[in-house]
Amino acid sequence: MPYEIKKVFASLPQVERGVSKIIGGDPKGNNFLYTNGKCVILRNIDDHSRFVNCVRFSPDGNRFATASADGQIHIYDGKTGEKVCALGGGKAHDGGIYAISWSPDSTHLLSASGDKTSKIWDVNVNSVVNTFTMGSSVLDQQLGCLWQKDHLLSISLSGYINYLDKNNPSKPLRVIKGHSKSIQCLTVHKNGGKSYIYSGSHDGHINVWLFLNRAPHYWDSETGENDSFTGKGHTNQVSRMTVDEAGQLVSCSMDDTVRYTNLMLRDYSGQGVVKLDVQPKCVAVGPGGYAVVVCVEQIVLLKDQKKCFSIDSPGYEPEVVAVHPSGDMVAVGATDGKVRLYSILGTTLKDEGKLLEAKGPVTDVAYSHDGAFLAVCDASKVVTVFSVADGYSENNVFYGHHAKIVCLAWSPDNEHFASGGMDMMVYIWTLSDPETRVKIQDAHRLHHVSSLAWLDEHTLVTTSHDASVKEWTISY
Repeated sequence: MPYEIKKVFASLPQVERGVSKIIGGDPKGNNFLYTNGKCVILRNIDDHSRFVNCVRFSPDGNRFATASADGQIHIYDGKTGEKVCALGGGKAHDGGIYAISWSPDSTHLLSASGDKTSKIWDVNVNSVVNTFTMGSSVLDQQLGCLWQKDHLLSISLSGYINYLDKNNPSKPLRVIKGHSKSIQCLTVHKNGGKSYIYSGSHDGHINVWLFLNRAPHYWDSETGENDSFTGKGHTNQVSRMTVDEAGQLVSCSMDDTVRYTNLMLRDYSGQGVVKLDVQPKCVAVGPGGYAVVVCVEQIVLLKDQKKCFSIDSPGYEPEVVAVHPSGDMVAVGATDGKVRLYSILGTTLKDEGKLLEAKGPVTDVAYSHDGAFLAVCDASKVVTVFSVADGYSENNVFYGHHAKIVCLAWSPDNEHFASGGMDMMVYIWTLSDPETRVKIQDAHRLHHVSSLAWLDEHTLVTTSHDASVKEWTISY
């Protein structure tokens, strides 16, 4: 197989004939629905005063537990349905309880609550064994839990998954972090021999994954370990991001700003923020401290984090931008299906008066790393590659996607490039032969591919509005 998914960085009761099994409870907490193997029974139990959020049978089937928004957990006999006890003698938690999970030996119960704690209960003696206090923020409310063999997990409102430590309740063994909203863009950067993936999401997070989210998120591409940038960052969707020659993450957002973030500190500060007059769509960087931002009916040139030139109302709607690796030329793709070329002259942009024709509204543009080619994808499902050395003449056309193409990225070998589309597919194309390609069907099954980047010649990273980041090994 020419591709292989390398990493992805997101119960029914056992039925025994003649023995009743709980199926669920109504929202008011009075009626429980269960089956005895022959029929379905609706039974009234009025021990809870508010909504019942969770009902779980013990693995041995001898007991079942109910957890409610009233902060109570009740234990019942699994065969007769008679109440055995209320954990804690009354309220088990100071807030509503959203989830419970039994230990494999059916003697203990793990609970998760809106009071920002999880607890382990010894059901036989009706006492608390451990209390895990997860924090003081609203996002630290505990909404789910699981006891799987020796592992105890809880889920916070933030979306983080916590590995609980029975021997040290004050600190989780591990916290798995990530995006809880759709991911719009990503970029990659190597530092200290490690590859980092930065992903930006719909809510303004940037995550770093040692492999970024609307708070950027960063990820470690080898281990999947990741975290968000600290401090107050973007307040709306991160639309595009890239890394400049100074090792700064340059991101543009629907909050009308471009931010420069130090990748060593991974901390937002009041500095490095460029406020724009209108909403930016895309940003690209070049050598010498230059950055070009495409906005709604405006193109802005930045030099050393300051606005130095703008083209207002250019007569077309710019959509995407790329800067040639040499830093002397800028390609701007537009909704009219054309790519316009501008040269950077000091602190100004000069229109070269040259139009490149795509097959439809332009959705992304990208120069190869050696600057020899410019790839352009469009809403008509086509990628067109232009030869820079030949005066931007058309080199080849690539067909295959079944829907609008959204993103492009060149491999470091300059011979291959990848495209992702609304058809949830990723293609890896060979520059010299459009018929030689690798097709990744349903790369993201739940939503379209929103961005992609290469870690090396054989490792591709993709992301999607399904809020996941995937790493692929590509072979030719």
